Amino acid sequence: MLREFYFLVLVVELVRRTSGYQGGMFAAQQNPPPDPCYEEMSESRRCIPDFVNAAFGKEVKASSECGTPASRYCTTSTDEKGEVTRNCQICDASNSKRAHPTAYLTDLNNPNNVTCWMSEPFSQSLHNVSLTLSLGKKYELTYISLQFCNQKPDSLALYKSMDYGKTWHPFQFYSSQCRKMYNRQNRAVITKANEQEALCTDAQSNVDPPITGARIAFSTLEGRPSAYDFDNSPVLQDWVTATDIKVVFNRLVGWMAELGSDNESLSQRDTYFYAVSDFAVGGRCKCNGHASRCIHNREGLLVCDCKHNTAGRDCEKCKPFHFDRPWGRATAHEAHECVACNCNRHARRCRFNMELYKLSGRTSGGVCLKCRHNTAGRHCHYCKEGYYRDNTKLISDRKACKACDCHPVGASGRTCNQTTGQCPCKDGVTGITCNRCAKGYQQSRSPIAPCIKIPRMVDVPKRVTGRQDKCGVCPSAKKKVNLNKFCKRDFVIQATVLSREATGSWVKFTIHIMQVFKQGNAKVHRGTQILWVSVDDLACKCPKIKVKQTYLLLGKDVRHPDEAGLSVDNKSIVIEWKDEWARRMRRYQRRQRKGKC
Repeated sequence: MLREFYFLVLVVELVRRTSGYQGGMFAAQQNPPPDPCYEEMSESRRCIPDFVNAAFGKEVKASSECGTPASRYCTTSTDEKGEVTRNCQICDASNSKRAHPTAYLTDLNNPNNVTCWMSEPFSQSLHNVSLTLSLGKKYELTYISLQFCNQKPDSLALYKSMDYGKTWHPFQFYSSQCRKMYNRQNRAVITKANEQEALCTDAQSNVDPPITGARIAFSTLEGRPSAYDFDNSPVLQDWVTATDIKVVFNRLVGWMAELGSDNESLSQRDTYFYAVSDFAVGGRCKCNGHASRCIHNREGLLVCDCKHNTAGRDCEKCKPFHFDRPWGRATAHEAHECVACNCNRHARRCRFNMELYKLSGRTSGGVCLKCRHNTAGRHCHYCKEGYYRDNTKLISDRKACKACDCHPVGASGRTCNQTTGQCPCKDGVTGITCNRCAKGYQQSRSPIAPCIKIPRMVDVPKRVTGRQDKCGVCPSAKKKVNLNKFCKRDFVIQATVLSREATGSWVKFTIHIMQVFKQGNAKVHRGTQILWVSVDDLACKCPKIKVKQTYLLLGKDVRHPDEAGLSVDNKSIVIEWKDEWARRMRRYQRRQRKGKC
């Protein structure tokens, strides 16, 4: 069935080419959609260029051609009585009426006026005469056809090139002696394991005796197992792809093809030559399902008129900035349209990342490059360091990100919160840009601590101290911990305050010790413990302790005079816990063990 199908395609194409019409008989009567690559709802679909004779009008280069210099050639015919008649003529390239150039191979084939290319009669080059056709672009071929003016050659080979003639690959062999001529088995079996293997068959097998005006037609997919699933067979897609075709004639018919035979009459040598009237190559311009036609670009090269956001001479890649998913050949079920990267209008270039594509469930793999307008991220979807998001504008707006503008003295850094724009302020400093002192603080002349707490008198309960005292500045308010302070304290722990209870001149805190970085003489362990703080120190908020807060405590082994447990005073360091303290404390632990305290 497959053989019959390709024979039918061949006949239809030959009729079309012979009539000189390439586009189809009834194209003028049809009303095709504006663009065959898209549905009516602008949805992408596979599209392919018209089936044409890719050789029509193309130049063919021959290694041998009669007429330079002028030479005689003869043809023989047999009448009804069996008598052989010789008809001799002159081939002269300088005389258009007597010339037989290669242009006759690809011109309009008129059965009423057959024109033939001819090789030089009786020459040693008859063992290796070649015709080379350049298609000018990659095509996906369905057949190659050669119609002869005299008898078919006994042995010939078809080759294809996919790189414009740089390298050649065998396509098909014809010979009555396949093993001798080409070291090939006659009519080998093709399986899915060797679908790109060139076969060898006998061109004369169905003709006895050989006739003149015969044709050889090679169907590229005949006998190939995956031909019925061509869309899903990259092997066959590669097999039918060609930019150039070469035909090599290796042997004439019969024993007299062995040139130089002693039995051969000199008067008959001028009857041996190759003559071809038509060289046809049926196929479609290779566009991988992303173009419905091929056009000539500004450089005069034949290229696909690519759609689906694809690019290249064969629509073999995605056009710039359309790398959100990988390129793919269009099929009957999926157009594989290239998709633009989502960069929120802040980037002009992007790249494809397969790992991100897989992690996204095969929906998006584009990564934006060189985000502009102070944006950052894979999609330029957030503000870069030193800028924050202006929620009054869309993320695609050129001014979606505003500078933090943190105060150089009042802020502890230049990076603000990317959502609110709040800068990180130093102790006692407030404002979104850290440009003023907080309530209860006054400006100082120090760039390290631009705002200091206003000194105030604190009333200490008379039942405890019987007097009023001035608190002053709490030494631990600087909240700085270094190796020297670590070494001078007896214990260093991380603890969460569970409860608070006043008992006379002391306040009893129940704490849960989470980590012990230094034990001291008290041999502090993890778990629930009692912490004592004097009322005087708490009244001055030195230390400042709140319930349900976690702190880093560095203190001395000073005990409550009557009760067991730990205690801290105004010389102890009690600061709110940060995750970064853990790494630093362990580093101090290691230095202590090495005797660096």
